Formats: sequence, C-alpha cells, structure tokens
Amino acid sequence: PTVCERELCVFAFQTLGVMNEAADEIATGAQVVDLLVSMCRSALESPRKVVIFEPYPSVVDPNDSQALAFNPRKKNYDRVQKALDSIASIREMTQAPYLEIKKQMDKQDPLAHPLLQWVISSNRSHIVKLPVNRQLKFMHTPHQFLLLSSPPAKEANFRAAKKLFGSTFAFHGSHIENWHSILRNGLVVASNTKLQLHGAMYGSGIYLSPLASISFGYSGKVYSQRKGHTLKAPTYKELIFGGMNKKQQKVSAKDDPPSGSKSSSTTQSQKKGQQSQFLQSRNLKCIALCEVITSPELHKHGEIWVVPTTDHVCTRFFFV
Repeated sequence: PTVCERELCVFAFQTLGVMNEAADEIATGAQVVDLLVSMCRSALESPRKVVIFEPYPSVVDPNDSQALAFNPRKKNYDRVQKALDSIASIREMTQAPYLEIKKQMDKQDPLAHPLLQWVISSNRSHIVKLPVNRQLKFMHTPHQFLLLSSPPAKEANFRAAKKLFGSTFAFHGSHIENWHSILRNGLVVASNTKLQLHGAMYGSGIYLSPLASISFGYSGKVYSQRKGHTLKAPTYKELIFGGMNKKQQKVSAKDDPPSGSKSSSTTQSQKKGQQSQFLQSRNLKCIALCEVITSPELHKHGEIWVVPTTDHVCTRFFFV
C-alpha cells in the first residue's frame, strides 16, 4: 500500500487512520519490516544520500495535523536519522504488544513511530519471506524473499513482451543503499545519470548476469564459490521443480517439532536471532533474481547482459 506524495494525500492517509497501526505488518512480516528499515538506514547514511534517499519521507507532525514533520520540500536528513535510530529492532517489537511498542517509541522520539509507518506504507513492492520449504536450494542463504516490484502497468507490458519473445532469468546486483529507492521507484536505467555508480562499458541499460558471482560484485560483496561450482541463474524448469530439495518438500509448518522439544527451542532461538540480524548489521549484501525478456534488445556481452528497456526486467526473488 502507498499514497502519492502530495500533502493533501499524505494528510488524508495518516490523519484519517488508514494503515494507522503497523501491528499486522510487524506480527506477520517482522523480517521484512526489519529489512525495509535497514535499507532506509543504509540510504540515509550513504555519502550519496542526496541522490539515492528517494523518496524522502512525508510524515505528518503528531502535534500538528496540518503540518509535515518530515517534508520532501524541506529536507532535514539529521532529524530523519535521529528518528530512525530510535526505531527498535524487529526482535524487540515482536516481544511486546503493539501498543507497548508504540508507547516506547513515542517516549524515545515522537517521530519514530510515524516514520516506521511511512517506511512500511511507502513500500510499493510486494515482498514476502519465503518459508523454508519454498526456498531456492541453489541460493545458500536462509534470507530469501519473493519480490515483485513492478507496478501493474509495467507488469502488463512485461507479460505482453513475454508472449512475443519469451523470457529467462538473470541476477541483478546493487548495493543495499540503493534498494530503498528501487523498492519504491522500481529498477531504472541508471547509466549516464546521477544514479550511476559503476561504469557503463556496454552501453546504457539495466545490467544483469546469468552468474551470481558477477552480480554480487555490483552489490559490494566479494563472492567465493566452491572449486568447479558456478552459481548460474535457473531455468524455468529448475526454478519450479528444483527450487526445493526432497527433504524440504516434505517439510511444512505443521511438521515443526513440538513446542518444548530441544529442536523446537533451537529453532525458536535461531528465529529470534535472525529477526534482528538486519538491523544489527551495517554490511548487508543482497542480490535479486530477475525475469528478463529475451528480445533482440537484450544485449549479451559474454556473462554481462544489458537491457535498455526498463519494462523488460522484473524482479522475482531477493536474497540477503
């Protein structure tokens, strides 16, 4: 869910109580909220924040419903940073009732909770943590998410092009600080713009690769792989039938160990640790698996692919 950035829309959205509570999001998607906050923080702490911390928050002043405490027309990065620093970790949020969370935030900083609401509601992407039995086994990380970031119009254009040319999968790597904007504005062609961080040796377009090792380089991660093993983007068949190993296919939520058992305690402990990992780390590395239209416009330069048309690339999965 999201709203436009016009002040009238923001006032109506925040003061009329629509999405007034973040309780459901925190209860059902703690890691996702944690990740959104981490992306926001990374963008805000970046030397490039003037360029990449977009959109800037639009938050109504809790003491004056006719004024914006955070206003894109009057940016105050230090004040946003102060409020963001006051937002408790998702692990702490899940251990207390929603009203207690809000009370603690309001006590620390009256703008912390409104900012958290904005971080959640301004996200235009559909991002959901994949359960263990649905995770892609070829990606060696437990932090796997379904990520659909294309607006309906772009998705419609993508599907139309897919009928004509077909599609395949490839990886896209970008530093964690860029994802605050990507989730809200979509993947864009950054070549030869102020958003460009790396060179555009192979021309203007969105850069992807069938090899994870290459895309990880763009995310700031030095990727190491086992000798003789290369992590390649999957085919449709591999993605659908090879995403889960046999053991994972047999596991479901109802098969979890009984409460109180040793394995159950271990699992719960691991979950608690994972919930706050994103906020505790200042060095997150991420990569997206995208679906790409295989049209004549797709330029392949060895293992580096360039797509000049934004409507021909859609994110499907996200790994941290």
